[in-house]
Amino acid sequence: MSCIDVIVPCYNYGRFLVQCVESVLEPAAIEVRVLIIDDASRDDTEAVASSLSARDARVEYRRHPVNQGHIATYNEGLAWARGDYTLLISADDFLVPGALARAADLLDEQGDVGFVYGRQICFEQETGPPAHGELDGPYDRRIIRGEDFIRDCCAAGANPVTTPTVVARTGLLRSMDGYRPELPHTADLELWLRLASRGAVGWIDVDQAYKRMYSTNIQREYVDGRLGDLQQRQAAFEVFFASHGNDVRDARRLEDLAHTSLATEAFWAASEAFDRGDRHGCQRLLDFSIAADGAMKSRPEWARLALKRRLGTLGWRFLSPLVAAVRTRARPRPRPSSIQV
Repeated sequence: MSCIDVIVPCYNYGRFLVQCVESVLEPAAIEVRVLIIDDASRDDTEAVASSLSARDARVEYRRHPVNQGHIATYNEGLAWARGDYTLLISADDFLVPGALARAADLLDEQGDVGFVYGRQICFEQETGPPAHGELDGPYDRRIIRGEDFIRDCCAAGANPVTTPTVVARTGLLRSMDGYRPELPHTADLELWLRLASRGAVGWIDVDQAYKRMYSTNIQREYVDGRLGDLQQRQAAFEVFFASHGNDVRDARRLEDLAHTSLATEAFWAASEAFDRGDRHGCQRLLDFSIAADGAMKSRPEWARLALKRRLGTLGWRFLSPLVAAVRTRARPRPRPSSIQV
């Protein structure tokens, strides 16, 4: 029987802790150990976690006397883990029934797979999670070569992995030296890239976890800053290729691909900022774009945005309907079909 160690970092999420822990203790076919790490919460986390650990020997509880931050807390959990596989899940998220068994089955069968992930269900705190029935019938699984996973991440310039669903081989995780403290918002992306440089990735095409989103969620607050998000993702790719580029074929080309993807995203974000009348934000995003990939200036869309900026927001709002009308008239009309119906 496989053993899965589950790390539950918690900071002021005591009200969600029971739901999270009970969701990972549910499977009977898997040996599970849980470590709740309370990062000096100021709510009732201590009372709730102490009660959980008192009534179930599989649950261990630790409390930090002072707040150490999420990266240090995550790495403390990884140092504790010793089971076959490890899951790290925030106290405000929880698993779909059967998620651990599905992940363990794939890892048991595929020895070259370093970690497994699946779909997540995002929901707003105010509305509560949607109903989710028991999984009925077969589901698709896919094994992705590590180099293909890295290439896809670079092509998207983003993290495709739903973090609450990730179950990884503990030995491989521990050999990676944990999460990077210099990447407070994208350490998970960089870790997935490192794991993929050592083995294949498993994908389970089924809902595996619930992800809670609400106005005070740290992640939500962060991603609202588009430039900061781009900068952090760029840093994750740069840290990965600087430390593990030798483990990846065509590393230079892939890193350039990531920069181009981020530069392109920044350009279109700049265009949106211009349309909103945010000149300062537009310029900052364009500065990031050209720094990430100097070839952006040679693209026709760059020239079009430059023209729009010279016209100004009001000027472009006046002129854009005329431009759209000209484009419509210039667009070739479809030739009539000779097929009789």
